Amino acid sequence: MAKNKDIRKVAIIGTGVIGASWASLYLAHGLDVAATDIAPNAEAALRHFVDGAWPALTRFGLAPGASRERLTFSVDLHKALSDADFVQENGPERPDFKTKLFADLDASLPVTTILASSSSGIPMTVIQSACNNPGRCVIGHPFNPPHLMPLVEVVGGEKTSAETIGRTMDFYASLGKKPIHIRKEIKGFIANRLQAALWREILFLLSEGVADVSAVDDAVCWGPGLRWGLMGPSMLAHLGGGQGGIQHAIDHLFRPMTTWWATSDPALTPGLEKQIAEGTLRLAGSRSIEELERERDTMLMELLATRSIGEKAAQAAIASAGGTQP
Repeated sequence: MAKNKDIRKVAIIGTGVIGASWASLYLAHGLDVAATDIAPNAEAALRHFVDGAWPALTRFGLAPGASRERLTFSVDLHKALSDADFVQENGPERPDFKTKLFADLDASLPVTTILASSSSGIPMTVIQSACNNPGRCVIGHPFNPPHLMPLVEVVGGEKTSAETIGRTMDFYASLGKKPIHIRKEIKGFIANRLQAALWREILFLLSEGVADVSAVDDAVCWGPGLRWGLMGPSMLAHLGGGQGGIQHAIDHLFRPMTTWWATSDPALTPGLEKQIAEGTLRLAGSRSIEELERERDTMLMELLATRSIGEKAAQAAIASAGGTQP
């Protein structure tokens, strides 16, 4: 594989919510995007999504040459893949489907083309198992919506090459993403496992009658959630330890924290499912899914803009003090 082969054209397989969001991001960065999906009205839905995402992407700054006119669509998979330098697959979360699809992609595309899957949990080792060139296959798992959320989890399979990992990380970083390399395959990767751990505790609190859905949501978004948008748990614990930093936090806070953990897993009973669904719908009120998405994305853009300003100010302060910028 050519180490520095430029990526100019991306093929999007599957244009649901994730695929359409990826397509919007790639277009905003001046790339040619060829999309394919066999679902009815897929092209119209894709173009509608891109149009809706374009104002936010414009606000963050479009790359030279960025245009929605660089989007093409075909129900013919091989036509869409023609001349693609990078493939972002967003098909059904079924191992059999992805394994067969990647084998077909591998057989029809030049070995310089990276084959990336947005899978949220299927191991790449499984997906690449029928490929003759498995080294160019990799997981590029985004957080929804990919055109706004910076995180991308990059996971190789047993036969993924280090070169593919490096090229993929560099490519996502060039788009303003925050790629992280997950060095060992594990079900759910990192971010979804962290979310699952939080959900485990939420289910426990609800099942024990400690609080209702509204109180739990408020506890997250008006408490630790605000801080998590700025720093990760380890850095926040370092600050929580005062002048003693992380070691003080470990010595004095971590062990008591372990006594809070539930001794058994909560059961997801029909009654608990109903409590969560009804409580969530009460929170949503009369707002539609589309209205809630706009509300989420508007606040997310404000947070990202604030973070960017804050990071630049911090780097300037470090530089003026004679330190080294991170």
